[in-house]
Amino acid sequence: MRETDPADTDTDTDTDTATCVDLRDVEREAAMIRLFDGQHAQLVRLAVLLGADQDAEDVVAEAFCVLHSRWYGLRAPQAAAAYLRSVVCNLVRMRIRRLQVSRRHADVPPDPVASAESTAMLHEDRRQVVDALEGLPTRQREALVLRYWLDLREREIADAMGISTGAVKSHISRGMHALSRAMGTRRGNGGSAGGGSPCWSSRY
Repeated sequence: MRETDPADTDTDTDTDTATCVDLRDVEREAAMIRLFDGQHAQLVRLAVLLGADQDAEDVVAEAFCVLHSRWYGLRAPQAAAAYLRSVVCNLVRMRIRRLQVSRRHADVPPDPVASAESTAMLHEDRRQVVDALEGLPTRQREALVLRYWLDLREREIADAMGISTGAVKSHISRGMHALSRAMGTRRGNGGSAGGGSPCWSSRY
């Protein structure tokens, strides 16, 4: 009976490890494809509502790249969708800050005309709400969009925004007050939007 060569054992171990890594990569790619098919359009609309405008597609593409590079750091594959939402929020927030800084230095007023792409993402009867949202502080806008458009629970919103549930409640309350005031002003100026809760949903 031939004795087992230690070198053979090492080779078998290396092969098993490589096979395991390859299978993990295949599973990751399959999961990424499913996420893209199921979440992409919704995430682009989310980015538009948060203020990404014509950069919404690029923001979402970058979010998927970030997820891909950090996939193995997720606590579970089921956490991927929530992680994507969090990344989109962060990226849009960073974009808004960069624009604010560049406009301050260049003394350029914000462009009041929405891009054709971002306008096409939304029904016309939702445009007034979106315009009013754009006038809110970033955190209030995020909280309202995540709550009333994505219909997330406070804990999920807190995870996406990286804040406490108490802070989420505060942002939603203040945001709703400011949004209602803004919409009331628009109605007084001849707008047709009604009162009550924000009139958007994940269907739009």
